[in-house]
Amino acid sequence: MSTKPTTTEFEWTELDQRAVDTVRVLAMDSVQKVGNGHPGTAMSLAPAAYVLFQKLMRHDPADADWTGRDRFVLSAGHSSLTLYIQLFLAGYGLELDDLKSFRTWGSKTPGHPEYGHTTGVETTTGPLGQGVANAVGMAMAARYERGLFDPDAAQGSSPFDHYIYAIAGDGCLQEGISAEASSLAGHQKLGNLIMLWDDNHISIEGDTETAISEDTVKRYEAYGWHVQRVEPKENGDLDPEALFRAIEAAKAVTDKPSFIAMRSIIAWPAPHAQNTEAAHGSALGEEEVAATKRVLGFDPEKHFEVTDEVLAHTRGALDRGRDAKKEWEKSFAAWRTANPERAAEFDRIAATELPEGWEDHLPVFETGKPVATRAASGKVLHALGAVIPELWGGSADLAGSNNTTIDKTSSFLPEGNPLPEADPYGRTIHFGIREHSMAAEMNGIALHGNTRIYGGTFLVFSDYMRNAVRLSALMHLPVTYVWTHDSIGLGEDGPTHQPVEHLASLRAIPGLNIVRPADANETALAWREILRRYTKKFGVGAPHGLALTRQGVPTYPANEDTAKGGYVLFDADGGDPQVVLIGTGSEVQLAVEAREQLQAAGIPTRVVSMPCVEWFEQQDQEYRDSVLPPSVKARVAVEAGIGLTWHRFVGDAGRIVSLEHFGASADGKVLFREFGFTADAVAAAARESLEAAAR
Repeated sequence: MSTKPTTTEFEWTELDQRAVDTVRVLAMDSVQKVGNGHPGTAMSLAPAAYVLFQKLMRHDPADADWTGRDRFVLSAGHSSLTLYIQLFLAGYGLELDDLKSFRTWGSKTPGHPEYGHTTGVETTTGPLGQGVANAVGMAMAARYERGLFDPDAAQGSSPFDHYIYAIAGDGCLQEGISAEASSLAGHQKLGNLIMLWDDNHISIEGDTETAISEDTVKRYEAYGWHVQRVEPKENGDLDPEALFRAIEAAKAVTDKPSFIAMRSIIAWPAPHAQNTEAAHGSALGEEEVAATKRVLGFDPEKHFEVTDEVLAHTRGALDRGRDAKKEWEKSFAAWRTANPERAAEFDRIAATELPEGWEDHLPVFETGKPVATRAASGKVLHALGAVIPELWGGSADLAGSNNTTIDKTSSFLPEGNPLPEADPYGRTIHFGIREHSMAAEMNGIALHGNTRIYGGTFLVFSDYMRNAVRLSALMHLPVTYVWTHDSIGLGEDGPTHQPVEHLASLRAIPGLNIVRPADANETALAWREILRRYTKKFGVGAPHGLALTRQGVPTYPANEDTAKGGYVLFDADGGDPQVVLIGTGSEVQLAVEAREQLQAAGIPTRVVSMPCVEWFEQQDQEYRDSVLPPSVKARVAVEAGIGLTWHRFVGDAGRIVSLEHFGASADGKVLFREFGFTADAVAAAARESLEAAAR
């Protein structure tokens, strides 16, 4: 890759124009056939997407996961045909029949692009603005990856140098997440990020004057981006040469992300539908499709028309991709020869393997001594940071509270930042008070590959992050959310900061594993299991959320069965258990104390610690029954949050000690007492459950 403009002259033939017009025809026909979708943006963006995939991007359609490739993010995911048609034309494996089955059951072309479902799709987009933050995360990951493997190479000379391209729409830039992410990108001086803004002035409710009047270009200038504007041709169509020149100029700016505003006309050149809100999200109608085909010189009676000449021309991307990859492989081979130790590290990390002996560095905590699980997590990160260089992360300006600083002497900050710990390849990320974009940036980092990412804030602020967290789960991404201050135990900050519904709400997200350790040793073992699961050997990945305490909690002996999500912490004395007490997090200690009371009263009692419901439910039935015997109907679950999670575990005779209302501002110990989170309350619930089970 070179960071300088290419010396190759821009070439635009009649065949290129015919290919772009073919894109427009395919977009219209695909939506018309299924009867719903978003044709207008795909039509107007056709020249921009074509210039990227056919003229500028370094990519190999035959190897969509090639390490040296540029990345493309369609943040305006509703215009999925913008991407699908380019993948079809370039030879990524989509065929005409896939476009004909657009938005239908079992197709490779769902309504919005889905990562892992369609080859060539780099991220799942649809919720507006998410792709902007994903792209920022990818650009951050690309820089960190370069720091891991080739930090001393001159700008533009490393096999790890590449670009992140994104296309965003008006809706993307109105969403607050894009403002958060764009602000961070400017601060980080991400010169490898180039974003194209489809400035078409149309949203679902009509002209964007209905909702916005800011000068978006000036806003991006204020963020610290390099900005350009590309005006359309006289006929209203996007100007491919002007866009090409703008992107080349953007590539020459290495110390700022680049923002290119492309003025376009939605649904161009449809005679009646262009520049209308109807063209945004509805089929154009048979008459308008036919009329547009006539304007473009296509036969209105033909559908999904792609000539052999056009397809042969665009499939030249396969040859160009093969050549670009061969050229890159020469550079990569030279790097491997010159850097054998780093090459070995690259192979390990690319295979998602962990360093030999890494588990030996996990801390083991002294039993009995109270330790906050957030503090234990911080000690784990310090210990593992020294031996797992690909592990990095930070916090949304709460590092001191989240204990997420992996290295105080090394901050991921660009050259020119005045802080003494600033390092373009630093370990600790300062996401700023930008929780939503932090989560989506973490998704982008994970999607980019070759690093392991975590990020922290208070559990209550997971609400700000939820949409991006949901997408983590939808994409099965190996990201770790470090959520601290996990209950009313945080105390005096009061109900605005005390999570009540959050644990149950997050557990409701399919594919997200919520881990709430009881103590310091469970925290260390939880981190171990999370990192183990982030390997290809484990199979389908999943994001994890660690819910950690602010307050100290008793430390129990380490138990390997923590990795199973639920296990017997203390078994019944004096016979088989008559009652089972299930606890998570800081409430496990209440179950332990209640057990002592019940045992003293002659009631054999088992305590089950269940740090992760999802891990527990992944175990076989035999193991689950060994922990929660079906014959024991008397059960109590205790958790300082709403009790939705626990009904399926305690059954009809069971009882749940939970918090079904908001908290208050007072010391955490006072709140636990006043709201009934005591050993006495758990023991009383156990007696009630025993009575109910005996009926």
